[in-house]
Amino acid sequence: MLLAELVAVSAQVSETAGRLKKIELLAACLRQMSVEERAIGARFLAAELPQKTNVGYATVAEVARQTPAAVAPWLTLGEVDRRFTAIAELRGAGSANARKDQLGALFALATAPEQVFLGGLAVGEIRHGALDGLVVEAIAKAAELPAESVRRAYMLAGDLGEVAGAALEGGAAEIGRFGLTLFRPVLPMLAQTADDAAGALETFGGPASLELKLDGFRVQIHKDGETIRAYSRALNEVTDYVPEAIAAVAAMTPRKLIVDGEAIVFGANGRPVPFQDTMKRFGKKGPLLKNTMPLSLALFDTLLVDDQTLIAEPARLRFEALAEVAPIHGAKRVITADANEAAEFYAQAIAAGHEGVMAKALDAPYDAGNRGASWLKIKKVHRLDLVVLAAEWGSGRRKGWLSNIHLGARVPGSDEFVMLGKTFKGMTDEMLKWQTAEFLAREVDRDGHIVYIRPEIVAEIAFNDVQRSPRYPGGLALRLARVVRYRDDKTAAQADTIDAVRAIAIADGVLPPA
Repeated sequence: MLLAELVAVSAQVSETAGRLKKIELLAACLRQMSVEERAIGARFLAAELPQKTNVGYATVAEVARQTPAAVAPWLTLGEVDRRFTAIAELRGAGSANARKDQLGALFALATAPEQVFLGGLAVGEIRHGALDGLVVEAIAKAAELPAESVRRAYMLAGDLGEVAGAALEGGAAEIGRFGLTLFRPVLPMLAQTADDAAGALETFGGPASLELKLDGFRVQIHKDGETIRAYSRALNEVTDYVPEAIAAVAAMTPRKLIVDGEAIVFGANGRPVPFQDTMKRFGKKGPLLKNTMPLSLALFDTLLVDDQTLIAEPARLRFEALAEVAPIHGAKRVITADANEAAEFYAQAIAAGHEGVMAKALDAPYDAGNRGASWLKIKKVHRLDLVVLAAEWGSGRRKGWLSNIHLGARVPGSDEFVMLGKTFKGMTDEMLKWQTAEFLAREVDRDGHIVYIRPEIVAEIAFNDVQRSPRYPGGLALRLARVVRYRDDKTAAQADTIDAVRAIAIADGVLPPA
């Protein structure tokens, strides 16, 4: 199959509103692929690139700007996959320039729409509405299999391409071979959100497990005798980055284990360090910081103990098994149905410097890869009223709307604003239409896809915390920011100041006391 054909389907999916129609378009595309192309094509349709190319936004932008598009389509799915593999294998001195050259060679063979798609694929920025959940259903439809069986296989395999190849080639028999297997990490179970601990208990209708929500690095650790490997949330192997976690699991009695948890760094005061500091441990140079920034392991689930597979067992049994195999490294938790006790546990978690708490239903299985209502996260949330300084034109289903907004805090005693980052989260379709019209009415300048506007519109922004950032003049940026609403009752002169942002950073230990 030509890449151009897949790109055309991607564009159709982006412009299609109905879920069932999207699935039909994707399924039809999968049916047209050869046996060798199905795994590649399924990943591309879900905007997934298995190769780690180490190509960034700047490189893609430079290559796209300098490389004329091909007149006619030529690239096949297999050729694109082969070239991305070659780019990912580049290492050592001069590899950055070599990656840029090879990416340029790939772009030279691509038409204009293909260049846009390839650039987005390289940096993980394709928003065409074909999320992996839709592609899973499309695989099921194309293979004439129950969606649930394909979904389960994907959760256990963690590789959409592998599942697509198995389903479309071997049907139910091949899909059925996917199970919980050591050293093949499963997609992590994820959580929805709740406003408070009492509300979470009400949702579950009875006792629930409450545990500390640690702002660390998700790790899934597999053990078979002396062989122990750790995997990230994205299922990448990170064994070399977490030596303390490997040593902790090595000391546990069972010969076989699969456990789920967080690796985190605590300061000398016993409080967790800011997330961006913990993340310094997760890279090639991370282990060199072992003496000054030791990792702690906090496990919160167990999927396998020796020959007992626990992934489908109720959480209560999994937690009991975890308490037996890892009494030292289990995350702190309480089991309660009392709203006051739950609220107190949350308050203690926040006072100790944690993000909040996780509430978990005691009768739920480990629903790998799913963001279900059996896990609820209750997190500390900050809110500020900030001024919109600019916005960027959206892509995919947001094409034609101003989407990603630049946020600024007021400088006290002046008409100036300090940028704190960007966000495109939390916006409804109605909000996108409204802000596009309002922003364009206040346009003062443009720079490519960025529209700068008069600083008059105030937005209420929710965010998790503040982090240090050399990218912005104020040295700070908001983490996980999302739009709550626009404040037509406030003027820019009434927006929150950069001093308010610094106060949050100081309170959270991101900045030293003034």
